Amino acid sequence: MAIGMTLVDSYRRRGKHRAVSFPTAPPSSVPVGDGEVTTYMFGTDLYDAMIAAIDGAQHQILFETYIWKADEVGQRFKTALGAAAARGVEVYLIYDAFANLVVSPRFQRFPRSIKVLRYPVYTAGWRPFDLRRYGRDHRKILVVDEAIGFVGGYNIGEAYATEWRDTHVRITGPGVWDLKRAFADFWNLNRRRRFRSSERPLLLETASTWEPTIRFHRNVPRLWMFPIRAMYIEAITRASKNVWLTTAYFLPDPDFAEALTSAARRGVDVRLLIPAKSNHVVSDWISRGYFSQLLSAGVKVLRYRDAMVHAKTATIDGTWSTVGTANIDRLSLTGNYEINVEIIDPGLAGSLEQIFRVDESNSLELTEDEWAARDIYRRFTEFLLNPLRPLL
Repeated sequence: MAIGMTLVDSYRRRGKHRAVSFPTAPPSSVPVGDGEVTTYMFGTDLYDAMIAAIDGAQHQILFETYIWKADEVGQRFKTALGAAAARGVEVYLIYDAFANLVVSPRFQRFPRSIKVLRYPVYTAGWRPFDLRRYGRDHRKILVVDEAIGFVGGYNIGEAYATEWRDTHVRITGPGVWDLKRAFADFWNLNRRRRFRSSERPLLLETASTWEPTIRFHRNVPRLWMFPIRAMYIEAITRASKNVWLTTAYFLPDPDFAEALTSAARRGVDVRLLIPAKSNHVVSDWISRGYFSQLLSAGVKVLRYRDAMVHAKTATIDGTWSTVGTANIDRLSLTGNYEINVEIIDPGLAGSLEQIFRVDESNSLELTEDEWAARDIYRRFTEFLLNPLRPLL
């Protein structure tokens, strides 16, 4: 049934291109620790900033992405990275082969001056029963000269520039070092998939300077490390005022769902913002199976209209925030390589709260009465798809 729904939904989308419009705000910067964090909620603004950083690189560029489309935007990044390598900048590149199966092989050819790690489609090798080797590389990272770092939900492509609502951050200061370390650790863990065993690892030549207000959490399935889920649950459990959470796909495990409903029952203002209709119809239907539990506990469910909201953000109690690549589903929280930045700073929390209000203005709230009045067909479909929860 899930396969059938996906095929029907894909057929309905074929050839349909429509203008997309949704409210946005310009990039907003706040000082955090000894650096600065800038939030982006519109792809064109983000891409301009990323290209400017690449064009200004002097020594090194570390670029990692999940989806990289072979369109005008994708070519713009490829050209900028090639130009940087041509002028002597050390360029390292990682992208996920499975996510780019439909991308032209010609586009995936890069100058020899760029070191490329194409994370393979099949990753288990001779260990097909080792579950630690099946995670996809879902991360999106750019680090330039240890001075500027970008992380968030944006993939690379024309549709993401103007048609999807996502969130990314630009970080400067000591926190950038940890983002570089995250890239280097993944590169060194997987470099033998692409290079000879004699290939030198990507070494970190600077000492770490701890930035107490910024922490990067990395899911590393190869090492069976999944701290992002714990980060979320711990923060939600501590909440006393508000939990405002935005995610593209909401398929939590029972403990995560219980953390949200328990917070709402103790009087916390819990708001969940999700797409009214995402790019994965099965995910949408399975998500609806959680609505009764959430609404009965007092969680406000907001459905974003007219565009795909792909952001993975949360802000709690006006102090704690996270932005990253992990969705609230099994694949992200206990399956894929992911990275989220956790920042404890009232200024950034205020910026993310303002972004949430902008998104909320383009959302419809789901009421208990509306949900209770849904037809028997929808209830039956939710029931049939319920067994897929642990898989997605």
